[in-house]
Formats: sequence, structure tokens, C-alpha cells
Amino acid sequence: MVSMGNQQQCRIITATAALFLAVCGILLLVVPTEDVKETPEFMYGIVLDAGSSHTTIFIYKWPADKQNGTGVVSQHSECHAKGGGISSYAGNKGGAASSLEECMEKATQEIPKSRHKLTPVYLGATAGMRLLNISKPKESDAVLKEVADKLKTYPFSFKGATILSGQEEGAYGWVTVNYLLENYIKYGFVGQWLSPGRDTVGALDFGGASTQITFETKQTVENKDNLMKLRLYGRDYQIYTQSFLCYGRDQVLLRLLALLIKTQGSDHSIVHPCYPAGYSDSVKLSSVFDTPCNKRQTPYKPDDVLQIKGTGNYNQCLGNVSRLFSLNNCSYSRCSFDGVFQPNITGNFMAFSAFFYTHSFLEKAAGTTITSPADLEDAICVVCNMSFQEMQNKFPDEENHLRDYCADSILLQVLLINGYGFNDLSFPHISFREKAEDTSVGWSLGYMLSLSNLLPAENVLVRKTLLPDAWRAAVFLFSVLLIASIFFLLRTYQKNATKLCC
Repeated sequence: MVSMGNQQQCRIITATAALFLAVCGILLLVVPTEDVKETPEFMYGIVLDAGSSHTTIFIYKWPADKQNGTGVVSQHSECHAKGGGISSYAGNKGGAASSLEECMEKATQEIPKSRHKLTPVYLGATAGMRLLNISKPKESDAVLKEVADKLKTYPFSFKGATILSGQEEGAYGWVTVNYLLENYIKYGFVGQWLSPGRDTVGALDFGGASTQITFETKQTVENKDNLMKLRLYGRDYQIYTQSFLCYGRDQVLLRLLALLIKTQGSDHSIVHPCYPAGYSDSVKLSSVFDTPCNKRQTPYKPDDVLQIKGTGNYNQCLGNVSRLFSLNNCSYSRCSFDGVFQPNITGNFMAFSAFFYTHSFLEKAAGTTITSPADLEDAICVVCNMSFQEMQNKFPDEENHLRDYCADSILLQVLLINGYGFNDLSFPHISFREKAEDTSVGWSLGYMLSLSNLLPAENVLVRKTLLPDAWRAAVFLFSVLLIASIFFLLRTYQKNATKLCC
């Protein structure tokens, strides 16, 4: 009798378990699910911005499952190499390579070891190396080879060391600006990539050896050398871009010295209207004329020393700086300067690099916000009329830059107002910025954005998961079935026990 009861109990338990599993199986089949992507690993890229005055190493990263054809790239970190730009090491074997060591060692520590071999490294040299390539091509090639050989010793995937053209530098700077401002695409609250439908912003870059202006235009670009077409995030862009070699800050200051030597007719002593009153200095003539931007027509002794005395005169400084620009000759319908075609200025602009630093100092020195060409001129007059002693008292932390602020400011004025043609209506549309979204503004991010398109995207892991509402329903049904099954099992067991006792 007991044996028959146990057999019946086993059959009941087995039937109940089978029913429970069957219900769970049906739930898994009928409850809606969705594909969920596992968080992808990051890809990394390194760009060395080898500028004329210094080299900066940027590390960028982006999800391995790139969206919309262009990597979602953000800045991971940056490192400023000690010493000058790589062009300054021409003839100094090993100097350029050594200057990169500290920052590259830092990169090997910051990037996960599992990603080292997959991390591309690109070095882009700008105007400093463009000038060296003009004056000393063999030394330029030697410097590039030296830094390339050095970068190959690191556990990354070296992709090349090249000299960027001025147009490339300008275009990639424009890409950077608009990427950071989310003018191409942005991630919406609904979890989709959306086109914000905003106009793009022009880019104004002011480096040590060149300056660039780049903006999107619907006007006819009369000189096709100034036209670039880019495709980003499924959209096509037509941009105007122009780079002016020898119009960067450092080269203009040297050209200004050469002009003053010529007009004052002395290789030994000159007065400088852009240097503050009370300031004096001495330089070797070789430091003035050892650049392709200064063409000395008459012989000179490189080791002769030039004595310079500052006078701090705004009008005289403006007159001399303006002479460095050719503002009248133009064979097109419209030009900026030096006979270079430029469409009319339209839309908003972001000005960075030396534009930002100079503008920031002007506002600090004048104690005012600069929103118009008139405001700009007033602020520059304040700076140029300060004696060197006054500047030292007011800005003790700026000691190394005080000498050149008047010249820098007037150069900014002539470039923007006389050269590019910004006026009372368009000047307020310039935003002077150093960073955007905690990322340095420059050409290197735009370069990485474009190059990331060439990198293979990894497949991401996909798993099935229940939707949130489905999970709640499944848990509720599971609980009800579990309680019902236990209750049914207890009732059946009690009935069988009663029969056995009888």
C-alpha cells in the first residue's frame, strides 16, 4: 500500500515539474525580446601635431563599433613635448627623436596593452617643416626619417610621418571645430544618431609660421586650389580653405624686424614701434634672416648683433605691420590679401590658437569685452601705449610674452579686419576659444576623425534580453505558477496521505 502511494506521489511530482518547465518554456517563447549590444571596447589613435614652435601628442579614442561611417572620436589625453618644434632640430642629429620620448612613453602606459598593436600612430608636420622643406629639403627629409624611425620602436602601429599642406591643415581644423560643436551629428535622447540641422562654423587658425581660414560656402570658388570637398556622416560639404605661409605669429615678427632694418638702414641699431617703451633687446642678424620668409637682398654678417629699442607707438606699429600685407592686387572678383581669392564671409567662426591667446590678453589688459572692430582698436591702443614697466607691474606672470603683445594684437587686427574682411556685422560672430568640450581645438582631431574611417570596425557581441516590461510580467507569472504548483503538490500529498491512513 505504501509502495503504491510513493509511486503515485512520484508521478504527481514528475507531472508538476514537467508542467512547470513547459510553462517556463512557453513564457520564454512568447515574451518579447530585443537584441542588446554589449559595451564595445575602445579603439585608440595617436596624432603627433608637429608644429613650428612645439610638438603636442594627442591620444584619441572611439567605440570599436563606429556609427554612421565616422568614428565617434573623443580626446583621451594630450602631452606637450619639451623643446621646440621638430624643424628646430635640423642639423642636430637625434634631437627631434629625443624630444618625443617622454610623451610617447606616457602613451604606452595610458593605452591598454591589449590595444597597443591596434593603435595607429600618425605624425603630421605643419608650417615649420613646410618652410624647412623649402629652404633645406635634405635636412627636412632627415628630420622626418628620424622621427619616423623613433616612432616605429614603440608597440603601436606606425602609419607615417608627413608634412601636411596648408589646405589640409585648414580643412582638418574646420572638421574639428564642427565636430566638437556637434554640427554634423549628435546622439539624441532616444538613443539614435541625429542630424542637428545647424549651419557649420568657420575656422580661424593662427600658428607660429602660418595662418588658416576655412569655411563652408555656396558661392563659386574661383580658384580651385581653395576648394575642398569632404564627406562626413553621410553628408557632403564644400569648403573654402586658404593657408598663408609666413603669416604665422613667429614669422611675422621676424619679417617685421627685417622691414625695420631695411627702412631704417641699419644692421646695428633700430627703434621698434611695436615693442613697449622702456624695453630693449639685442639679437644676431642670423636669427632674423635664417628663414625663407625673409629675403635679404644685400649681403650681411650673420654674427653681427642688432640692438633694438622699443618706443610703443600704435599708429607707427600699425603702419609697419600693414606693409607686410598686399591688400590691393587682385585678379579675382574678390580677394583677401596677397592676391588670394576669398568668397564673402558668412556665418559664425571660431578663432583658436594664437588668436585666442592674443584676444584673451587684450580683454584682460583693457578690462573690457571686445565685440566690434572699434572695441578691438581701443583695446590694442591701451596695450601699445603701455610702457614695459607698466606691463610688468600689471602682468608679472606674462613676462616672456609682454614684448610682443602689441605686435601680436595689431597683426590680429590687420588679419581679421583688413585681410579677411570682418566688419561691424560679422566680427561679433567670431568666438575666440582655446577648447571646446574639454578638447583642444586644432587640426589633429579632424585628422583623426577622417583617418578613423580607414580603420576596421569590430563586430560587437549581441545577446538576447527581455524588455523591462516583459521582465516584470515574466517574474509575476513565474511567481504565480510556482505558488500554484506548490499548493497543488501539498493538496495532492495530503489527499494521498489521508487515503493511506484509512
